[in-house]
Amino acid sequence: MDRFGETVMFRCRLPLVILGLCTSALFAQDLENLQIHGFATQGFLFTTNNNYLTMKSSSGSLQWTEGALNVTAPLSERLRVGMQLHMYQMGELGGPNVLVDWALGDYKVSDQLGFRGGKVKVPMGLFNDSQDVDSLFVWTLLPQGCYPDDNRDFDLALLGGEVYGELDLGHKGSVGYRGYLGENRLDENGGYMLQLATYGFTFPTPPSGRIFGGDLRWNTPWHPLTVGSSLQYQRLDGEGPQGNVHLPPAFLQIYYTQWTKGRLEISGEYWRAQMTPMLLTQGLTMQISYDQRSWYPMVSYQLTKKLQVGTYYSHYVNQAADTSDPQNYSKDWVVSGRYNFNSNFYGKIEGHFLHGTGLGYYPQQNPDGLKPDSRMLAARIGFAF
Repeated sequence: MDRFGETVMFRCRLPLVILGLCTSALFAQDLENLQIHGFATQGFLFTTNNNYLTMKSSSGSLQWTEGALNVTAPLSERLRVGMQLHMYQMGELGGPNVLVDWALGDYKVSDQLGFRGGKVKVPMGLFNDSQDVDSLFVWTLLPQGCYPDDNRDFDLALLGGEVYGELDLGHKGSVGYRGYLGENRLDENGGYMLQLATYGFTFPTPPSGRIFGGDLRWNTPWHPLTVGSSLQYQRLDGEGPQGNVHLPPAFLQIYYTQWTKGRLEISGEYWRAQMTPMLLTQGLTMQISYDQRSWYPMVSYQLTKKLQVGTYYSHYVNQAADTSDPQNYSKDWVVSGRYNFNSNFYGKIEGHFLHGTGLGYYPQQNPDGLKPDSRMLAARIGFAF
């Protein structure tokens, strides 16, 4: 069996292996505290110009389906285990394969110190480690400059370990910290792999590399104000028949704040990512420089028990390129609403006013080129338990 076949078989077996280990451990425990949750969603996207996120959205597209199931349970007073299985289809992204979003063991020594190991979520900004749970948000799409849906599975988790805790500062509030180290690989059915394919590159095994970073979050004494910062270093390497891809250590820095008072929530983030990916083929090297800067302010309000509304403005620009060219920026003004039919069923609808084509567009789905402006309707109905 070749390396690709071994990789596919390993990935097919991995969810079953982890599920078997968790099940064996759980049968040895009192199942009273076993928690099983999941969700299923169906989305719709319509754009006045261009096709977005690989869907045929200019004609209206229902090719946006997602579902997940997670199981968690305590094995002792300090140790718990859990995992989540996930499937999604977003236009040309995703597919029928079952993915392991995360699968971990969590040992909490005290409030000040804990450890996680396995496939653990990556703490980046306010929402990266919770963006896999659609039911938490009023938004149909989070700000794409910070949380791109076409690469969510790559950003969500790593294979490695994490140390975390919270330190009480007395009258100065508290500080939560998280530090992580491990390896992650590109989602073989995700946006980055599709972008590499536009350059003619294919890989029997998706590019992978070392990743490490951390997050500090200050819960200020001016409750309920939170401010924080995340830092990350990432490298990637991959070999394919057409050539190699190499990403030298790339640096990501994030600053964020959130204020929640009653029914009102106000949030904001600033992201800066500097990277220089290199494509090497036939003795030639193509080097692409990025200095990506993204930010957004966000406001939401719970009008009634069932109805929530919100708005945000998402701004992205690549400062390393011509910032007057629409393909190097994206500006997105969003108005959103969510209605909870009951405790399990909900629906969302969202209007986007897009200027620039720097995010979410692929040439394969836009063979006639891109127009700089587009309006978009995004809707989603979901079931969560």
